[in-house]
Amino acid sequence: MAKQRQTPRPKHVPQRTCIACRKIDTKRGLTRLVRLPDGHVAIDPTGKRAGRGAYLCAERGCWETALKRKAVERALKLEVLDAEDRQMLQQHTTTLPSGVAGDKSDPASVSAM
Repeated sequence: MAKQRQTPRPKHVPQRTCIACRKIDTKRGLTRLVRLPDGHVAIDPTGKRAGRGAYLCAERGCWETALKRKAVERALKLEVLDAEDRQMLQQHTTTLPSGVAGDKSDPASVSAM
C-alpha cells in the first residue's frame, strides 16, 4: 500500500470575476450586487441574500464602467435597470476610491496568468 500524506489540504477559497474589468479575485474581495425576487437591485455586503448575483471591484472606475456599459443589466438578466436602483448604485459609486476599470499599470489589478 502506498503511504498517504499527512499534510492538510489547502482550504478552498471561492473565486469570482468583476463584471466590469474581468479581474478574478476572492469572493470576499469583491462587492456583490443581487437582483431581488421583486426585481430590484441591492448591494449585498454579506454575499448571502437570495437572488441572482454579480460582482464588482471596490473601485469607482469599475462601478462607473459597469453602469455605463450596462454590464449590471446583463449580469443580473434585467431588461432595464430601474431609475431608483441606478441612482442608488451611482450614489454608492461616489463613496468608493477612484480607480480606472482594468488599469494594468497597477500591479494589484493584474490577475495571475
